[in-house]
Amino acid sequence: MPHQLQHVRIEVSNKVYLKNPESSELGRKILAHGIEMIDALGMECFTFRKLAAAIGTTESALYRYFENKHKLLLYYVEWYWACLEYELAFGTANLETPEDGLRRAVQIVTRSGEALESDPFDRAQLLRVMVAESSKSFLTKEVDAENRVGLFAQHKSVCRLLSGLISEVAPSYPHPSSLASLFLGAHLDQIYFAAHLPSLSDAGESEASRYKFFETLIFNTIR
Repeated sequence: MPHQLQHVRIEVSNKVYLKNPESSELGRKILAHGIEMIDALGMECFTFRKLAAAIGTTESALYRYFENKHKLLLYYVEWYWACLEYELAFGTANLETPEDGLRRAVQIVTRSGEALESDPFDRAQLLRVMVAESSKSFLTKEVDAENRVGLFAQHKSVCRLLSGLISEVAPSYPHPSSLASLFLGAHLDQIYFAAHLPSLSDAGESEASRYKFFETLIFNTIR
C-alpha cells in the first residue's frame, strides 16, 4: 500500500449515523466491539443490548449514534467500500496501459488489504463481516428509500471506478457496470463459499487463486 494512503482518514456519509462514532471514545468502542460481536454472532443474533453490556453502557447511549443495528452494519459496509475506493484510486494511477490499470484493480479487490493507521476496528474482522453480512445491507424492503438518500454511495463509487477501467480497456463492451458489480459481489461470495460451501468454489481459498480466476474471467469477457 502506498505510504500516503496509510495516513488517509476514511469518511462515511453522515446519512448512515446520527452522531459520528469516531468523534468520541464511546463511539469508537461501539465500532470496535460492534464488528467483533457481529463477526462472532452474525447479524441475526447480534443486538444493541448485547453490545451495550459488552462495553459497559446503556442501549439508549448506542441509539444516540445509530438508529438501529442495520445502520451500524451499513457503516461498516460503506467504510469498506470507501477504503477500497481510496486503494483503487492510488493503486491504478500512473500505470502505463489501461490493461495494467484493470489488472491492478483486480489484484487490489482480491487481496485482503492492509490496515490503515486510522482504522477504527480490526481489518480481518471487517473482511469476514463483509463476506458473511454485507448483502444484508441492501437485500431489504427499505433499499429504495435508503438509496434515494445516498446510503450506498461508496459501493456505487467503487463500481463506477471499476466500470471506467473496464471501458478504458474495451470501449465497445456494452455492460461495464454489470461486470464491475458482478465482480465485486462474486469476489465476496467466493470467499464465503470456499469457507462454508466448498463444492461451490475452487477459486476462493487464496488471494492468488481469486485474482487469477477473476482476471481471466474479466479479460475473456470483454475481449
